[in-house]
Amino acid sequence: MSHDSPFVLSDFRNVAEELWPSASAESWDRVGLITGANDAPVRRVLLAVDAVDAVVSEALSWDADALFTHHPLLLRGIHTVAEDTSKGSLLARLIRGNCALIAAHTNADTPSGGVSDVFAHRLGLLDTRPIVPGADPESGIGRTGVLPQPMALRTFAGLVAGVLPQTVTGARVAGDPDRLISRVALLGGAGDSLLDHPDVRSADVYVTSDLRHHPAQESLELSSATRGPALIDVAHWASESLWLEGAAERLRAALPGVEFRVSARCTDPWDFSVGAESALDDRLGV
Repeated sequence: MSHDSPFVLSDFRNVAEELWPSASAESWDRVGLITGANDAPVRRVLLAVDAVDAVVSEALSWDADALFTHHPLLLRGIHTVAEDTSKGSLLARLIRGNCALIAAHTNADTPSGGVSDVFAHRLGLLDTRPIVPGADPESGIGRTGVLPQPMALRTFAGLVAGVLPQTVTGARVAGDPDRLISRVALLGGAGDSLLDHPDVRSADVYVTSDLRHHPAQESLELSSATRGPALIDVAHWASESLWLEGAAERLRAALPGVEFRVSARCTDPWDFSVGAESALDDRLGV
C-alpha cells in the first residue's frame, strides 16, 4: 500500500459530520474529534465500539491514522490525563502513535442506517419507525416494527441471539416462552428509559441492553395487570457492534483509497459466568 493519501483528517471529519451530524447528538453527549491534527494524512481507519487498551493496541499495530469509535472516551469529565490513569495512558499512546480518535455516539444511534435501524433490519422487521422521532420521519431513538410472521418468544429470542455476536451473557429473556411475538420495539444500547413509552408498552417484546432490576421488574408487574411487552436484555456492546460494518462501507464510498477495518475485538466487559440457571427450568421442575 502507498504511504501517500489524497485525504487528511479534516476530510474524514467532514464526511463523518455529513453522515452523522454532531447537531443530532444528545445535549449531554461528547462526540467528534477527541485527539488529532486536521492536516494529518489519513490512510487507514479502524472502527470499534470502544476505545479500550486492546483496541488502541490493534489500531497502533495496524499503523492506523485514526480510530473511529461509537463510545466517546471522554464522555464523563476527567481532571487529569496523567499516564498512570487509564484514559490518560490511552490518549498518550494514540498521540505518540499519530493516531487520531473520533467518536460518533448518539448522533449515530438515531439516523437511517444508525445503530437501532441496523439492528431492526438484521431482525427482518417490516414497517419500521422510530420510537421517539427525530428531525425527520426516518430518524429518531429506537425502532418499532413487525415480524414477517409471528413466532414464539423462545424462537424470537433465538433469532435475536443469532444476529448478535456471541457474548458471555447472551440474551436474557423475561416472558412466556410460548407467547406469540409480532410487534417488536428495540433500542440498541441502554434502553430502560423507554420502558414506559407507549410504543414500547404496546409491543409484544422490547429488546435492549442494560435493563436494571427495578425498572424491569416494574415493567413486568405492570404487564401482568395490563398486557405489556416481554423483555429481552442483550449485551450493550453486541447490540451496537452491528452498526460498524455499514458505517465502514459508507466511509469507503466517500473516501476511496482509504482503508477502513472493523475491529474484531469483543469489548463486552464480561469474560465468563458461573452458576447460571434458567428460572423457567426451575418453575417447570427441570
